[in-house]
Amino acid sequence: MEGLIMAAQIILSLSILVGLHEMGHLLAAKMFGMRVEQFSIGFPPRIFSFKYGETEYALSAIPLGGFVKISGMIDESMDTEAMKEPPKPYEFRSKPAWQRLIVMLGGIIVNVITGIIIFVCLTFVYGEMFISNDMVNENGGIVALDLGEELGLKTGDQIVKINGQEVHDFSEILNPNTFMGSGAYYSVIRDGESKRIAIPDDFIDKMNSKEAQSNFVMPNIYKMPPVVGRVEAGSLADRIGLKPGDKFLNVGGVTINKFEDIQNVLKGYNKDSISMEVVREGETLTYNEYFGKDSVIGFAVDVPVEKKDYSFGQSIGLGTKKAFGIVFLQIKAFGKMFSGDLSVTKSLSGPIGIAKAYGGEWIWERFWSMTGLLSMVLAFMNLLPIPALDGGHVMFLTYEMISGRKPSDKFLENAQKVGMAFLLLLMVFIFFNDIFKEFLKPLIG
Repeated sequence: MEGLIMAAQIILSLSILVGLHEMGHLLAAKMFGMRVEQFSIGFPPRIFSFKYGETEYALSAIPLGGFVKISGMIDESMDTEAMKEPPKPYEFRSKPAWQRLIVMLGGIIVNVITGIIIFVCLTFVYGEMFISNDMVNENGGIVALDLGEELGLKTGDQIVKINGQEVHDFSEILNPNTFMGSGAYYSVIRDGESKRIAIPDDFIDKMNSKEAQSNFVMPNIYKMPPVVGRVEAGSLADRIGLKPGDKFLNVGGVTINKFEDIQNVLKGYNKDSISMEVVREGETLTYNEYFGKDSVIGFAVDVPVEKKDYSFGQSIGLGTKKAFGIVFLQIKAFGKMFSGDLSVTKSLSGPIGIAKAYGGEWIWERFWSMTGLLSMVLAFMNLLPIPALDGGHVMFLTYEMISGRKPSDKFLENAQKVGMAFLLLLMVFIFFNDIFKEFLKPLIG
């Protein structure tokens, strides 16, 4: 069931984004009087279609892209026969270069606008949920896990700055931007002394997965207030009906001030029953329960999460910043890959990896967040100067506008073939890389 939910989310998301992208090309083309022959969401075989005016609109079966066929344009259809005829006034090739440039940028512009709108709306509707870094530092600092210790961090460190900038949201410590720059560093307070922990340029390669990030650092939950977060099914906490938000006052006759106090009581506890006092919504509840076969109470501590709401005006600025932050992160990632600091195989994800990022539960906030992210990534990827992508057409049109010379149709046809072959090989590589990462690598170990 989870697999179906993942697949449904990525199909819906890509259908929305591809449809809007191709609509950007279509509207720009029609604005300049170009004839649009076909508009398709997905690639053939066709599921259904209808014709309105001069354009056939279709929904096709392979939901990994789409296309707009504009008369007189060398594109993926490779309709070379039509290009042998004399140019007609309504054709793409008959229009001024600046108009053709706007048409090719139309899809990218719409994707950028879509991404901005999504992040603005998400910021306005949901605000921002965050763990206060000050709160973490006041409650024991971090727990340094394997990768954190490898970097030089230690349990109890208080991370106060990243690259000289104060840290307010604990998630900034794990933000990919932290590891993308050159000469990055953490400023920490350890045993009352300030220390600088350098982040090697290639450390991002070690942090390039959710599993690795969960093995880096975490808030020191043992020093946190003893408040119930998640209750484990079938545990003692579940049997007696503890609920998220319950706060422990006493366990086994010992006053509890932090989660670590509970751990200390349970170490070596050898009595058949255990007494507990918790406060729930101002009411104190007392329990005295059989504990003979248990070693834990069975709950995860609640790490306090704060929420910050924004006005619509504030959301416009912050949402736009988030959207373009994704593009800047992509640029940095490409730079890291070209320099060898970031593994290509670890970094590239195809449909399987993207579907997993949506998750096996349909959560609308996460769905739209992923859709906004994909919209900005698609805009960036389409702008790359590769023939067969919008960026390839933009590159040749820019050359034409600067030099005053238009590349020959034969050159454009060959460039399109080379670009399509490259993209096909890239898609095959990404797809099989997905299969290897998700299915084969866990078996190999």
